[in-house]
Formats: sequence, C-alpha cells, structure tokens
Amino acid sequence: MPFSSIPEAQPATRRDRRVLAIVGVLLVAVFAGVAIWAAVRPGSYGASRDGCITVNLPSSMGGSLVHGCGHKAKTMCRSAYAGHGTAARLTRQQCRLAGIAPP
Repeated sequence: MPFSSIPEAQPATRRDRRVLAIVGVLLVAVFAGVAIWAAVRPGSYGASRDGCITVNLPSSMGGSLVHGCGHKAKTMCRSAYAGHGTAARLTRQQCRLAGIAPP
C-alpha cells in the first residue's frame, strides 16, 4: 500500500515561521484598515441631516431602512407629522434631525 504509513512531521524552519508571521501581520493590517474605513465613512445612508432622512422601521423580517432626500423626505415627513403609530413616531424624530419642521 502506498499510503500505509504517515511520514513524520518536519519541524517548522525559521523561514516558515517568518512567512506565517508576515501573513498574520498583513491580515491584521487589512482588518484594521477595513474597520477604520467603516468607522470614518459609514456610507450615504448615515445620520439624518441637511434635508435627508434615514429611518430604521420595524418589519416582518427584522428591520427596514427607509431613506429619502429633498422632496421625497419632505413628503415622508409631512405624512409622518399627520399620522400616528410607531412608523410615524420614528420618522418624525428623523425629520427633526434633518431640519424638516412640521407644516
């Protein structure tokens, strides 16, 4: 049988340990870079401000992200100020942060 015995493990050489250390340091640097980038630049659906609103509404699948700017945001806020319920209450909070006052 060609594979009847398993050969003994060879000890790691200095070069092998150096390569593993370099790969480990590079992986840590990549993860740190991604974490810093995500913290500094969260994306276009950030906090509600300057006439744009972003609302996280409860949904059957966990949560629904609703975003609007300009005329769309004003329309969403107008209906939120006129309505009642959880969605309207959550939207009104974001409208105030965006500087869209009730009519």
